[in-house]
Amino acid sequence: MSKNTTLPSPTAAELDLLRILWQHGPLDARSVYDALAAERADASYATVLRQLQLMHGKGLLSRDESQRPQRYAAAEAQEKLQTSLLKDLIGKVFAGSGKALVLTALREHVSEAERLEIEKILGRKDGRQP
Repeated sequence: MSKNTTLPSPTAAELDLLRILWQHGPLDARSVYDALAAERADASYATVLRQLQLMHGKGLLSRDESQRPQRYAAAEAQEKLQTSLLKDLIGKVFAGSGKALVLTALREHVSEAERLEIEKILGRKDGRQP
């Protein structure tokens, strides 16, 4: 993807498929379906195949047509897409305030173990993670 091209925001269902591809690397449609079906009993192969084709059309996935079956891969690295989605969320939901996002997350969505890990990271002078 070029730096000027903005990918569309993936839907929740598309994020499920992206997560599988980020975790396993390039896969054919049957393998993506198998991984999803292990998590969700309501998954259907036809729906997964159609979703992969749509995601390829939107630019969310690349497709290797040099082999059969064709293999799909995420068009962007997980961290890059997460950063883009987070930036969009901060702008839309938290009026551009990263602080508001962090405070909400700390109040509502962080376990005690995660809180201790965050405190350890924040306490380091160089800001690097342990």
